[in-house]
Amino acid sequence: MTIFSNFFRSLVLTTIFSFLVPVFLVGGLLLVLSLFSYVPGLQGMISDVSSQILHFLATFGSGNSLNGLFIISSTCGFVGALFDIYVYYRYQILRTDA
Repeated sequence: MTIFSNFFRSLVLTTIFSFLVPVFLVGGLLLVLSLFSYVPGLQGMISDVSSQILHFLATFGSGNSLNGLFIISSTCGFVGALFDIYVYYRYQILRTDA
């Protein structure tokens, strides 16, 4: 039973962290860009980059950039969960071979 609980805890944590990484990455990038927009002479370039990022996210979210961010984050969480399941499977195979 402890093997299943360890696996389930690892799976949940991996899924949550894999979901949160793109959210913090895109959010941090937009935050840094908004801070650099206060530098004189960079407002035009920074606003163009920010709008391109939001348009990219809107592509995945059917016109809504927040939905696009959730779609990308959900995909990363799913892939992280699949990777964790694969690692658990390989651990079980290598443990029984030894």
